[in-house]
Amino acid sequence: MNQEIAEYKLQFRVQLSATRRGARLARLLATEELRVWGLPFESPVQVIAELATNAATHGRVPGRDFRLAVLADADTLRIEVTDARGDRLPARYVPGVRDSGHGLVVVDAFADRWGTTPGPFPCKTVWAEFDLPMWGR
Repeated sequence: MNQEIAEYKLQFRVQLSATRRGARLARLLATEELRVWGLPFESPVQVIAELATNAATHGRVPGRDFRLAVLADADTLRIEVTDARGDRLPARYVPGVRDSGHGLVVVDAFADRWGTTPGPFPCKTVWAEFDLPMWGR
């Protein structure tokens, strides 16, 4: 699916401070939104917590916020976290090679797929998708 032109029936978007409090609020707000939508939230919220925490720590620029988007259609739940550090891309953890990236093991474990999209300058978006038919929808 081309995510640039996809129309999602369910959309939740919020801009939050790039702080630990903002990351926690992202998790809490997304949990409630997924409950309201009637979607399972346990795995997606783990991914949201990790991506929001990364945005508040590694993607933080003083005075700049991060954005969370939770989007769903009949087949896919998509999570997007946009931060102000397009120059710092996440990398998968490789034991013995990389000392960072441990949190992305959580994203790898729960999401069906994830990646990054550059821009708009100077930002980047880290996204993760979940296939909804696997949850019996």
